[in-house]
Amino acid sequence: MAPPVEGGDAALLPEFPRGPLDAYRARASFSWKELALFTEGEDMLRFKKTIFSALENDPLFARSAGADLSLEKYRELNFLRCKRIFEYDFLSVEDMFKSPLKVPALIQCLGMYDSSLAVKYLLHSLVFGSAVYSSGSERHLTYIQKIFSMEIFGCFALTELSHGSNTKAIRTTAHYDPATKEFIIHSPDFEAAKFWVGNMGKTATHAVVFAKLHVPGDQCHGLHPFIVQIRDPKTLLPMPGVMVGDMGKKLGQNGLDNGFAMFHKVRVPRQSLLNRMGDVTPEGTYVSPFKDVRQRFGVSLGGLSSGRVSILSLAVVNLKLAVAIALRFSATRRQFGPTEEEEIAVLEYPMQQCRLLPYLAAAYALDHFSKSLFLDLVEFQRGLASGDRSARQAELGREIHALASASKPLASWTAQQGIQECREACGGHGYLAMNRLGVLRDDNDPNCTYEGDNNVLLQQTSNYLLGLLAHRVQDGACFRSPLKSVDFLDAYPSILDQKFEVSSVADCLDSAVALAAYKWLVCYLLRETYRKLNQEKRSGSSDFEARNNCQVSHGRPLALAFLELTVVQRFHEHVHQPCVPPSLRAVLGRLSALYALWSLSRHAALLYRAERRRSCPGRRDRAS
Repeated sequence: MAPPVEGGDAALLPEFPRGPLDAYRARASFSWKELALFTEGEDMLRFKKTIFSALENDPLFARSAGADLSLEKYRELNFLRCKRIFEYDFLSVEDMFKSPLKVPALIQCLGMYDSSLAVKYLLHSLVFGSAVYSSGSERHLTYIQKIFSMEIFGCFALTELSHGSNTKAIRTTAHYDPATKEFIIHSPDFEAAKFWVGNMGKTATHAVVFAKLHVPGDQCHGLHPFIVQIRDPKTLLPMPGVMVGDMGKKLGQNGLDNGFAMFHKVRVPRQSLLNRMGDVTPEGTYVSPFKDVRQRFGVSLGGLSSGRVSILSLAVVNLKLAVAIALRFSATRRQFGPTEEEEIAVLEYPMQQCRLLPYLAAAYALDHFSKSLFLDLVEFQRGLASGDRSARQAELGREIHALASASKPLASWTAQQGIQECREACGGHGYLAMNRLGVLRDDNDPNCTYEGDNNVLLQQTSNYLLGLLAHRVQDGACFRSPLKSVDFLDAYPSILDQKFEVSSVADCLDSAVALAAYKWLVCYLLRETYRKLNQEKRSGSSDFEARNNCQVSHGRPLALAFLELTVVQRFHEHVHQPCVPPSLRAVLGRLSALYALWSLSRHAALLYRAERRRSCPGRRDRAS
């Protein structure tokens, strides 16, 4: 076990070595140590310091300058490093329950070292482990200990070759045989092969496999998760009936072994079904504590959100690293000046500030949001574990699903764009491999795709919002949600009557101003999307066609604007707490306002078009 970092603030937050950044640090209007203590807390800083110190002093984590590892060697080394992380026991199961924010903190620390290591660790412990914990019952608790002792190594097998985002079309089957009290897991053809599964390529011994559950009489009860052993833990040879292999080299994250698997009538015990949502009796009768299919679906959606919330955290890490590299370079790189004898740091140029500082603000805002959403997910999973069958619990699952479905696209795209801007802002030096910007860009890229394509996921969020408005129109229901992310919509008619009025630019430095504009924008987009959807249906389009025809110019911006508003709202509340140290209020307030205004500025065309329509109510845009 890694020894914790002892000592006071000097050991926890030592002074930086003397260097070219001293001049900028001396000009700071706030204490960086005070900011670190406020944003992280002393306990979390010590936890992170313990992790970094252990990795720094362990030869297994040493990097060889300029060495290019072979694919096999990189994956072998990544697995050994992952195993060492568990040996250090940075985070016990008890710690996870006591201090849940240490989970994303550990993932972020590993991500700062190597994305492949972070993803490998989280797929095993958080995604696979969370699926067993939240979808299983007491009979599956023995797996939890084996997960953290690495007696078994896990993966999450949902996606198939033919179907990824369309989970309802998954074709792997699980037929129950009451004679032997076993499920028969089967892939009907190659297109039903589980595909792109992280950890499956070389190292996973067990998988949470999603398959359509059939009971005698061929009655299908939809997708359910099963624990299936795919390899012998001692030899790593495939189990009988399992064809498993590696996907090969990828564009990035090559330390992670993505793989595929097919199952030929593989028999697993009845107890292999993760039975939180539904179970099968020994005789073959399907039973479920959820009589309402919609409620059961809401619970299952929340259970699938852990991977997306984890990706949000990983994208933030990539953005943090890129921004730190680019800003430090910009503070030391000197080009041109007021005289030929005097050159100034490129960070002094407004153009460089305009390119980089919004991404600095985004890193802070998204980091806070990722932590708060993770705590929401923990609340939901604890409700599952305690057997909460309430309507609030099911609604919480739907709300978290909507937030996670939009937060992954927002964070991964922001990181993608931010890393590229940082690369270009560093000029020619930004193209050197040693600065990590290229690796960060390639390793961040899959965040835009796995656990759901970003554009497809945004439709989940817009559908959630449209469903709430339809419920309001048809039944007069109020806009209410457990996390209160949609409560402001209850006043949407009056919000749409408001006008954006400020007397000076200085007024906009309060993020509350941008918040008000964002609420108006989301209300407007929700109304227009709802109108467009109904217009399409009245024109004869099916529901499928109507939603597709709404997505490009209506549903997609609605989902993004809603999530941006949620991030701005939570960060605004965070930085305006009474407990914020007086010396930090100004800088945190500026970060909050900068992120809010920068994000809002991306919707300038929409805001202009909306105002034109309001000014000329008889005029309708041809596109509508």
